[in-house]
Amino acid sequence: MFDYLQGAILPDKRGIHAVLSGSFESVGLSIDDAGIDSRHDLKVLGLPRAKRVCVVLVDGLGSEQLIARRGHARNLRNLNIDNFITSVIPATTAAGITSFGTGKLPGQTSMAGYALKSPVNDRVFSLISWNDTIHDPQEWQREPTLFELLGERTRETVLIQPAKFIGSGLTLAALRGVRALSAESLSDRVEAAVSELRSGTKMCYLYWGNLDSIGHKHGWESEQWINELELFDSEFGVLLRRLPPDTLVVLTADHGMIDAGAKIDIASSPELRQDIDVVAGEERAFQIYTRDGDGVATRWRDAVGDHAWVLTKEEVISHGLLGPVNDLTKTAIGDVIVFSKDSTGFVDSRVHSTSAINMVGVHGSLTPAEMHIPLIVEVV
Repeated sequence: MFDYLQGAILPDKRGIHAVLSGSFESVGLSIDDAGIDSRHDLKVLGLPRAKRVCVVLVDGLGSEQLIARRGHARNLRNLNIDNFITSVIPATTAAGITSFGTGKLPGQTSMAGYALKSPVNDRVFSLISWNDTIHDPQEWQREPTLFELLGERTRETVLIQPAKFIGSGLTLAALRGVRALSAESLSDRVEAAVSELRSGTKMCYLYWGNLDSIGHKHGWESEQWINELELFDSEFGVLLRRLPPDTLVVLTADHGMIDAGAKIDIASSPELRQDIDVVAGEERAFQIYTRDGDGVATRWRDAVGDHAWVLTKEEVISHGLLGPVNDLTKTAIGDVIVFSKDSTGFVDSRVHSTSAINMVGVHGSLTPAEMHIPLIVEVV
């Protein structure tokens, strides 16, 4: 490991990128194409084979948070909740779900943050809301999804998510090529998954995002977050009881979360904002665009090095934090990226909204709380 990153959690072979392909392999939907080896992923993750599989991804449910609140999850705590894998860098939804859906790391998918600067018009745009129509999601993220690699066999799979996500920019980038069903409430999604798997579908992917959104607003240590965990756990128990026999259930997440501490506003710091043209990313994976990467990195290390790992673009790439890096990713990521070590966050009140600055639960960095995600495996 790069000595400067001592204490950081880096992606490894037991990561989110292996979950979907390994789950495909568990039911005989093998992939050996475009650098994907589903048999290898099945073995690395220790997944058993079954007749059908239901993959559940809970946005924001980090391994550390689940273990700390296991007393509020009576169904989950009876399973192997101590088993964890790693997220990707940065530990954020656009990067994580695209890695999940493609089997590739963010350097290959160019989904390397919450927001990045467009190399076409130099505007910052969100890879979640996809608020810059100049970029087609399927042109930005050109790696084939695992569903696309299945070819005709994708008819045996289904995606269950809210209607607003079907055909969205992120879905097209990360999960295109699969039949999608819309269901809004968690109970409706559970019902849809049960119905599909009972009717002969081999693989069902079910997404739940409320835990992440509540965590952003109230923090993962809040009563609201605990209440949502209890709701999810209850419906997960229903899912386990109602699925047909010989169904493999795989539960994971895209990232964990940490409750924010001090937030450093670079708008109020001439030293930190010097020579910065644009900022993007998120407060715990703060991406800086500048014509003086080395100079900015040196000043930031001197000023906030106790609170963050400060890396130049070249260091991020050379030390493999994003995996192999294509030309678009190299152009689109920041010239300096600042990863928080502790609960400190970095914002810029000149461009960030009040709601973004006031976010309680945050993620994106390299700490265990953000990088470790559960891998719960059960055959019903």
